Amino acid sequence: MKRTDTFILIVISALALMVAPSLSAQETIPEGYVLVDSVVYRPSAAVDTTLAGQDVFMVMPSKAAGGKADVDITQPTEVAEALRRQVYSNEDRPLNGYRVRIFFDNKQTARVESEETLKRFESLYHDVVAYRTYANPYFKVTVGDFRTKSEAVKLLERIKREFPSAFVVKENIEFPVVDKSNAYVVDTVKVLRPRTVQ
Repeated sequence: MKRTDTFILIVISALALMVAPSLSAQETIPEGYVLVDSVVYRPSAAVDTTLAGQDVFMVMPSKAAGGKADVDITQPTEVAEALRRQVYSNEDRPLNGYRVRIFFDNKQTARVESEETLKRFESLYHDVVAYRTYANPYFKVTVGDFRTKSEAVKLLERIKREFPSAFVVKENIEFPVVDKSNAYVVDTVKVLRPRTVQ
């Protein structure tokens, strides 16, 4: 089953349970299907959201707010305003970094092979995010989000046995995960699957 099919089935089952909350789960399942538990690996938060939307100068410790000390920032208003403008003008700016390319091909079978490579990688390395892209005429699968080349090389060394043609590439990346030792969360969800005839 394709990744998108699984996602669609999860959404359908979630919607079915939300639309008819007074019915039991068994009554909302379409005929010929059954709800089964499925293990999913979700990436952990890439960004620490506790300070999202807050001015760092406003959340400094203070005795009035129960902190152990007062932190007092003295700066000209022009500097504070220039910093604020810089942050807002670069909000949507892509983040440059490195990834490891594990597939790169343009054969007629490249679409299927890239999907298989992505699935194989995701089954082996739950803690590393993978991306499948198409840039005419090439299908590509790249993995990881690293700010430095040395971090990407560490992953390359780790996966080289399973993906011998892998290499490091410079790309725009997503924010890397905050806690690398807990890069993903294992969860169980209910998924609609066709009932098997026995």
